[in-house]
Amino acid sequence: MTRTLFSCCLALLLVVRAMAGIFGAVQGIVHDPDHRPIAGAKVEIHAAASDWHAETLTNDLGEYRFQAVPIGRYTITVTAAGFAALTRDVTVESNTTPVVHFPLTPETVKQSVTVTAAAQEVDPQSSTTENLVSRAQIAQTPGAEQTNSLAMITNYVPGAYMVHDQLHIRGGHQTTWLLDGVPLPNTNIASNVGPQIDPKDIDYLEVQRGGLSAEEGDRTYGVFNVVPRSGFDRNRQAELVASYGEQQTTNDQLSFGSHTQRLGYFASLTGYRSDAGLEPPAPQLLHDET
Repeated sequence: MTRTLFSCCLALLLVVRAMAGIFGAVQGIVHDPDHRPIAGAKVEIHAAASDWHAETLTNDLGEYRFQAVPIGRYTITVTAAGFAALTRDVTVESNTTPVVHFPLTPETVKQSVTVTAAAQEVDPQSSTTENLVSRAQIAQTPGAEQTNSLAMITNYVPGAYMVHDQLHIRGGHQTTWLLDGVPLPNTNIASNVGPQIDPKDIDYLEVQRGGLSAEEGDRTYGVFNVVPRSGFDRNRQAELVASYGEQQTTNDQLSFGSHTQRLGYFASLTGYRSDAGLEPPAPQLLHDET
């Protein structure tokens, strides 16, 4: 009985850890130009890279909140009777709650805003530097979708580079990989052959570096939190990827995915081989003969 109770508690702790690792929340207030709250306004949130969405109504104080929002980029649209609709973009990171306010204007007032650039938001409550890499960015980067490629990190994370076939970040190569917020075993030292997760299976990659918490260890230089593809970007579809290159290199994948209004699934099978061995730890000397 005691062993069963302990197993249930341990499973519950793992579920809580996973939930805390890949979800955030979004909240805010909808008000008129005089900062009076607008009750009953419809607030919709849509994922930028999938069909995931949710909606709610503001309360008497004009407040709204979305719980358990997976990390990623989203578009929020607010509509209310007598007011012009307003849309804004927001990025949700793990264990964060962005606050997005919507000042609605009367429907008869027409205005337009053109944004040419936006400064990167800084979290004043944490010294950890974070980068969020999306599946679209991985697909648009040459070579980043290859099974053994780390271009999705080196191309988008400042201070990340390859030395001696190992990924270094902020000067060190000791990193930790997480899947849905749950640590993967034996990844504290960067792999010599590529990432721990196939880039083609990633929906979002959250990279944390610098100012890491004590639980990550004082010699951890980077943490990679992977949100895998969920199937919300497909409707009963399958995809076959095949490639062949020099040194007998092949990189093939067969994947399936689909979703309902509330549930989704994604499954893939990947094969990779190459006659190319690991690079030597030092450059080969060509002019040392006498």
